[in-house]
This record gives sequence, C-alpha cells and structure tokens, in this order.
Amino acid sequence: MRYRDVLDALAGGDAREWALGVLGDIAAGGSQVRGVRHPLGFLCLPLVREGDLGVCVHVWTPATRRARSTTSQVHCHSWDLVSHVLYGQVRNVHAVVTDTSRSPTHRVFEVVSTPSGDVVRPTPRTVAYAPGRAELFGAGETYTLAAGAFHSSVIPEDGEAATVALGRGRPGLGDLSLGPLVTPLHHVRRERLDDAETVRAAELARRSLWTSNTPGG
Repeated sequence: MRYRDVLDALAGGDAREWALGVLGDIAAGGSQVRGVRHPLGFLCLPLVREGDLGVCVHVWTPATRRARSTTSQVHCHSWDLVSHVLYGQVRNVHAVVTDTSRSPTHRVFEVVSTPSGDVVRPTPRTVAYAPGRAELFGAGETYTLAAGAFHSSVIPEDGEAATVALGRGRPGLGDLSLGPLVTPLHHVRRERLDDAETVRAAELARRSLWTSNTPGG
C-alpha cells in the first residue's frame, strides 16, 4: 500500500470499499499493523509511512480506554492534513491563538516523537486561546487542514467515528500543543495495542462502517 494509492481511492470515491478491505485484513489477523492509543483520544492504526508521507485510520469509540492527555486537545501538525470521515461525525474546531505574556491562558509545547514515545517540551511562547470557527463533517466527507494551524477534533460524547488521515510533512515545522502554563518537560509513552486489541479495534471499525449509511465514499 502506498500514500498515492490511498489518495487515489479518496479522489475516486472508493474510500469506503478501500477501508472495508484494509480493516477486514487487520481484523482477520493478516496484517503487521499494531494500533496505538493516541493522547488525542483515538485509536490509531498506522498504515503507511513513506518519508514525510503517512496514512492512518483513526478510530474514536467509548468501547475502549482512552489515553490520558498531559496538555490539551488543541494542537497543530507539522504536516498538511487530508481527513476523510468513514462514519460518525467529526467537528473540526479552529483555534484563535494570540501570543501574549500579560494574560496568557496556555503555554505552547513542542511534541517530539521518538521510538519510545513523545517528549513534550515547554517553549517560552505563551498565548491566549479561544475556540473559533467550527466545521462539522459527516460520513463520506473530506476536509483539509494546513500545517501549523491550531485546532481540535471533537467527537460527540459517547459517539463512534473513524477517519482516514493522510499527512504530508512540511520541513521546518514542529508538532505543537497548548497546555497549562506551569507544566514541565515530560515524556509520554505511546501505548501500543497488543495483537488482540488491534484486531478488536479493526473489527469494531469495520462493523461500524459496514452498517453505516455511507454511500460509495
């Protein structure tokens, strides 16, 4: 599987069929994919990594334990995002972030991923944050987000949703998160799912997608 293949499936309206096939393979134990419990609240099934290109399936479900966030859900990527909603609803909330040292609400943290997890490093930058424009996307819809744009992905409480997320890295940019002003430098271990948990997550997503009313992508 290549990044271009997934992008072509989205452009051709075949995202649903493609995802059913991929999730079915993982659920059948015929894949080397191992899920990760992501601090932003979803289960990540990493599918493609080609240099600065990557593809994952993100699954939000109350049926499994979520990772604990040490900063907040407001973040920005070092990569341009293309996100296609497979089922459920995803609210993309743009953030209004104003640099200030007089009355800040948050500090900006740099998140550096390593093989053993994430190093979350406070920066000197402090900001005032407020939620901005919110966009609601449902099954079969695709949205994009430029690298460096602060936002949060919000799922209805106790809701089920899944997306195909494609990323294209932008040199010179970092992954950032907003967090409490006094949080120190710390390390967050990315918890990998075992084989059985990965299979269950893929099967849950496959069943939810199969029974959804999504048209052909």
